[in-house]
Amino acid sequence: MIIEKTEDDFSFNRIKEKLYEYSVSKSFAEGETILKENAYIRSIPIVIKGSVRVMKTDSEGRELLLYYIKSGESCIMSFLGGMHQDTSKIKAIAEEETELLLIPIEKVSLLIKEYPEWLDYIFRLYHKRFEELLDVVNEVAFKKMDDRILHFIQNKSELGGNKTIHITHEQIATELGTARVVVSRLLKQMESNGLVILGRNKISLV
Repeated sequence: MIIEKTEDDFSFNRIKEKLYEYSVSKSFAEGETILKENAYIRSIPIVIKGSVRVMKTDSEGRELLLYYIKSGESCIMSFLGGMHQDTSKIKAIAEEETELLLIPIEKVSLLIKEYPEWLDYIFRLYHKRFEELLDVVNEVAFKKMDDRILHFIQNKSELGGNKTIHITHEQIATELGTARVVVSRLLKQMESNGLVILGRNKISLV
């Protein structure tokens, strides 16, 4: 379900039908780029199946994971950029095989005018993303790298519904904006402390 059901069933069904009427469905393979930085935003995505990771790249080419977009959610950064006819400030990548509804920008404006529940959906998403971005700032500014790595693994595990995640040390380093050797060293320490079990391109939470 894309939008939480309201007391007004008729209104809920109307907005759901309109979303499918206005949008096109598109599938993306795991690892495929959905939106590039500096690209103009023509449509707003809603995740129907799968998940999307949103990254930010600095001037030196280093990347940082901002948040994940899960099923039933949208990207507020794309929404804001699209509404202001601005280019994308983020990069979106399919975390797994993912299906999106792509709503053209001009239709988004119509939905805002006609359906208060759609605007409420956008505000709730904005609030959630703001809190997630504050968490990123808090981690980068105040947390040690080993804590960030453990939190990253826990999030990946929760997202996939499995205590074992399939990922390389290089991938972790890329998403956390650090060096692979740092990740490998800290993961070894975490394994010695009984927090994780390391395998070939996989990590299991204990």
